[in-house]
Amino acid sequence: MIVSHKHKFIFLKTNKTAGTSIEIALSKFCGPEDIITPISPVDEETRHSLGYRGPQNHLAPWYDYGPRDLARLAIKGKRKLRFYNHMTGREVLEYVGRDVWDSYFKFCFERNPYDRLVSHYYWCNRSEPRPPMSRFIRSPRAMALKQRGYEVYTLGGKVAVDRICRFEAIADELEEVRRIIGLPEPLVLPRAKGQHRADKRGYREVLGEEERNWVAQTFGEEMRLLGYHY
Repeated sequence: MIVSHKHKFIFLKTNKTAGTSIEIALSKFCGPEDIITPISPVDEETRHSLGYRGPQNHLAPWYDYGPRDLARLAIKGKRKLRFYNHMTGREVLEYVGRDVWDSYFKFCFERNPYDRLVSHYYWCNRSEPRPPMSRFIRSPRAMALKQRGYEVYTLGGKVAVDRICRFEAIADELEEVRRIIGLPEPLVLPRAKGQHRADKRGYREVLGEEERNWVAQTFGEEMRLLGYHY
């Protein structure tokens, strides 16, 4: 997640939509006052090797600490976060305030839910033996797709961002975003999160009837909003 005061944009990060790569690419253009949330150590190494800004201005102030936060700091040495990777628009609004929220360009990426489910399944199950997809859709990890997708960019069931970009047209979408927020050069996406999926079949070859029905029921709002279908 990034809040750029320099370029007046807010990037809300959904999962399985190339969000980490986009985040790294945007970091190149961020200023010292911008908010950049941490990503995985491996991806931070990529960002550092490119010479881009890393996590900054994302920690909670000391007055925000409670007993549990202090205990966690003492035991694990971890500071409390105010801004974090997949936080929702509601949470961002709470911290940045209505003036910033309303005046900055807010965007995110979305992806066909059928394809997104398959990608998430292989990401969560990177080694054999993998559980059946029918079992996976009943797990909390599968439901994270909703929590880190539709619930990130909506408030009270209404879209709260200025643009929902389509993963399927990522290059064109990023160029349009670049034009809108006034970045001086095109965004170049690095490869983030190492390859973990040897099975390259499309979702129509992977999903059975039960999984197709689950997607249609669980992600109906996204499908109607963006015209996705099986």
